[in-house]
Amino acid sequence: MATALENIGKIPELQRRLLFTLFMLFMYRIGIHIPTPGIDSTVMAEWFDQQRGTLLGMFDMFSGGGLRRLSIFALGIMPYISASIILQLLGMVMPSIEQLQKEGEAGRHKISQYTRYGTVLLCLVQGYFISYGVEQMTGPGGEPVVLFPGIGFRLIATLTMTTGTVFLMWIGEQITERGIGNGISLIIFAGIVARMPVAIYNTMRLTRTGEMPLFDLLVLVALMIAVVAGIVYVETAQRRIPIQYPKQIRGRKVYSGQSTHLPLKINTSGVIPPIFASSIIVFPATITQFFPQVGWMTSAAKYLRPGTLVYGSIYVLAIIFFTYFYTAVVFNPADVSDNLKKYGGYIPGIRPGKATAEYLDRVLSRLTFVGAIYLCVVCILPQILITKANAPFYFGGTSLLIVVGVALDTMSQIESHLITRQYEGFLKSGRVRPRR
Repeated sequence: MATALENIGKIPELQRRLLFTLFMLFMYRIGIHIPTPGIDSTVMAEWFDQQRGTLLGMFDMFSGGGLRRLSIFALGIMPYISASIILQLLGMVMPSIEQLQKEGEAGRHKISQYTRYGTVLLCLVQGYFISYGVEQMTGPGGEPVVLFPGIGFRLIATLTMTTGTVFLMWIGEQITERGIGNGISLIIFAGIVARMPVAIYNTMRLTRTGEMPLFDLLVLVALMIAVVAGIVYVETAQRRIPIQYPKQIRGRKVYSGQSTHLPLKINTSGVIPPIFASSIIVFPATITQFFPQVGWMTSAAKYLRPGTLVYGSIYVLAIIFFTYFYTAVVFNPADVSDNLKKYGGYIPGIRPGKATAEYLDRVLSRLTFVGAIYLCVVCILPQILITKANAPFYFGGTSLLIVVGVALDTMSQIESHLITRQYEGFLKSGRVRPRR
């Protein structure tokens, strides 16, 4: 590791990319602390402390703490991610979008343009409803969160938060193009990691005061190490399907056949299933914050809060469902089979065409089941143990998946820069692969 870090300093281009990435993330963290005009940030933070376990808490995690302050980056980068997912889903039902996805660079450019338009539209809708909801909020002592409520505040707040998300989208694209790693993922990564010092301080404070026994702290640390090691192992694991290409005759030359493989990840869907599952389950708990007078909604939300048996059961089923659903969106066995047949490739022992598609679908279904169980264990087990220990443990399921996944992806890109210039990387075996 020390040698790899030393080698980074020998490549000026890599240095510039790293410094540019850090500068952009620094700009992002500065914007998190700039509040939206017309907001009492102190009262907003006090009100937000009461919303743990709701959808707002999860959104605040992805916005890097911007929502609890209602900063200019309060919406975070989630509208952009939502717009991207919506376009991916539309590609399954709209032939025009599906055609764009197959047109290479020109199609990707057009889809990126549609994604930006969709991001602005989602920001305007979300920003208006958030500003309207904030007007109804009061602090523990009845203090209003909004100093001057009304249509003027809503328009200014909506425009401010929309502009902030568009600026974040630009930062992410600049990092991807001129920095290191995926810019959008790194923005989420930075927002989650920024909370680590506070979480560590709170944990040590509870240990000093005796509220958390030292044994429980050691168990939590061991759990964190074990879960991180498990995530790294599964995220880098592959099921390699052998692919054989026949001999080719070009003019008077005969080219021998090639043997390669088709890598299938165990967790093809990434972190999308836990995000979708969390959003759906905690939605009732969030709605009740705005309608406390409806008794049956409050009762239902009580059973759907994190840590309850009902919440855990529905959460597991939702993760499994979305794992299969999103895997079907991002990987189509029929298309892969057609591409192999078009270029003369085949799987040894499997006939090209329909038989190949059925074989790939069967293998992918088994891998998806293992991936779904893996996601359930990572998201549920730490939450159960942390709840039992009553500790402000920082690494939860979804956030931990994002942090480890983005770290692996960024390390793989740094590794590629080092290897292409014949420098030793972080891992001599080169097993860190980019996430796809």
